Amino acid sequence: MSTEVRVPQLPESVTDATLIAWHKLPGEAVGRDENLVDLETDKVVLEVPSPVAGVIKEFKVENGAIVTSGQLLAIIEAGAAGETGASGEPAATKTAAAPKMTAGETPAAAVAKLAPAAKRMVQEHGLDAEQIAGSGRDGRISKSDVMQHLANKPAVVPGVSSPTSPASAPAPAVQLPLGGARGEQRVPMTRMRARIAERLVQAQSTAAMLTTFNEIDLTAVNALRSRYKDKFENTHGVKLGFMSFFVKACIEALRRFPAVNASIDGNDIVYHEYYDIGVAVSTDRGLVVPVMRNAESLSFAQIETAVGTFAQKARSGSITLEELTGGTFTLTNGGVFGSLLSTPILNPPQVAILGMHKIQERPVVINGKVKVRPMMYLALTYDHRIVDGRESVQFLVAVKEALEDPARLLLQM
Repeated sequence: MSTEVRVPQLPESVTDATLIAWHKLPGEAVGRDENLVDLETDKVVLEVPSPVAGVIKEFKVENGAIVTSGQLLAIIEAGAAGETGASGEPAATKTAAAPKMTAGETPAAAVAKLAPAAKRMVQEHGLDAEQIAGSGRDGRISKSDVMQHLANKPAVVPGVSSPTSPASAPAPAVQLPLGGARGEQRVPMTRMRARIAERLVQAQSTAAMLTTFNEIDLTAVNALRSRYKDKFENTHGVKLGFMSFFVKACIEALRRFPAVNASIDGNDIVYHEYYDIGVAVSTDRGLVVPVMRNAESLSFAQIETAVGTFAQKARSGSITLEELTGGTFTLTNGGVFGSLLSTPILNPPQVAILGMHKIQERPVVINGKVKVRPMMYLALTYDHRIVDGRESVQFLVAVKEALEDPARLLLQM
């Protein structure tokens, strides 16, 4: 019996998707719920599992095609995968009858471990995915893994012998062009990268963005983490990081300055009476901002768990559109990449975003004496249309005071 595989119902805000990767070939066996194909939307990559176990009869859509909700993708001859197809032939025989792979293509098992961005690089460079070491879970290959593979691949210069060339055959002299090789590649933006670009331009052109700065002394937070980190992890099963302190401090500051937690809708200012906090996560495909709903009701452990889960799902491509939708305020941490200072861009329709940076020991004057303390610069970018300079500065001061005296977080002061 034939079974149709169709594009799942896309969220209301998404009109179409791009088919970026089939994980099987026609004639191959597939298991029930096994990922069959990846569809890329503006924000996430959706996996389409096989509804039945069987053998793939044919594909109706090619890589790179634009698809919509309900569109037919493939037809599967239902039956136990790995046993027999509809004709009674063993599935292995059907697989053998699959079309030959052209240069640059790799076996389906290896392709299935490729992240979308990595798959594009593999195809562009004609690489064999089986030769690339994956650093992700279950050997999943990321874009950085492919880049590392390319970096380790020995360059081949015409006329120059390789290490395995016979010593008796000296290489002729080669005149290289001055300045070395000059190459370039032209590749289309992914849907996600194009969407990010669109939103950044939108933020720059519509908001009156301004950034204010302050610095915080993290001595007290470091001492608290050092004192309780082992007990915290044993109790809650998650490490006590910095993000939970910053989320809690921001929520208390947002309570005092509600305009920073607001948004603009036409000529209206919408004051949100809840705190849906977005935390920016960097992935191979770009920056995504998962949202913690009602973060004011979450404990330190729940915040740390949520942040860790979001990061893992975002980098594996399994995060959902619902988890990326909404948000009233965003935190972004460039410090993990070594950034000392930056001016983050707003995430519309939000009117403020807090940039965290690298913790660096610096000499500071305390009570007339110079001491070395772990310091961090904070940057608050805000929409000056509804947030005044006074409010932005006082907001940052409130965050600073809460982090330099973490007892305030417990007392909500």
